[in-house]
Amino acid sequence: MGVPKWVHRLLDRFGPARRLHVIAGDRLPPRMPARDLVLAVDDGEPWSIGIQCPCRCGDVIEMLVIPGARPRWDFTIDDDGRPTLSPSVWRNVGCKSHFWLRKGRVHWC
Repeated sequence: MGVPKWVHRLLDRFGPARRLHVIAGDRLPPRMPARDLVLAVDDGEPWSIGIQCPCRCGDVIEMLVIPGARPRWDFTIDDDGRPTLSPSVWRNVGCKSHFWLRKGRVHWC
């Protein structure tokens, strides 16, 4: 039996903030970190950000950050290295999760 979802939600809210790892290339790695985000940078330009779905369904969510992409996300990193994404992440397939990522923390809608 796995850990109940409410335990993971408490960890999202009060545990350590998620961090952003930067990798070179235009693809996300085949093995993603369990909690943190990955930013793929190709030729010095940010390409996409990936995260394992925080609902624990096992899917990887990839969000494009290149200009002109649709849909497109903006991201910022604060002084403590915590990422913020805009707009919210709303999956229209699979688990249908909908959340904001603010200062490294998942806020469920």
